[in-house]
Amino acid sequence: QVQLVESGGGLVQAGGSLRLSCAATGSISSIRDMAWYRQAPGKQRELVAAITKGGSTNYADSVKGRFTISRDNAKNTAYLQMNKMEPEDTAVYYCNAKTNVRWYWGQGTQVTVSS
Repeated sequence: QVQLVESGGGLVQAGGSLRLSCAATGSISSIRDMAWYRQAPGKQRELVAAITKGGSTNYADSVKGRFTISRDNAKNTAYLQMNKMEPEDTAVYYCNAKTNVRWYWGQGTQVTVSS
């Protein structure tokens, strides 16, 4: 089992920055990829950014050049640095960890960007 705890959400003005953190505990050696997803009201959950254990990354087109995903394997923590934020980034952000057998999710953290 893997447990994920997100932190760092909150309210920010358009153009501002936030950094989300996701701390993993439990069977951390089984984790391969980690990712951040988000879900806005009335919309489906969507991938924001993902990172492999080796550090390869991919991003949704809407956040490329503004968001950066990173991972500290020694601290078992993933991060999402969000810059130049837009009201459209408002959503609940979820941390995700993938093992060979299943996906795990955090409880989510609210991010609100005011215009």
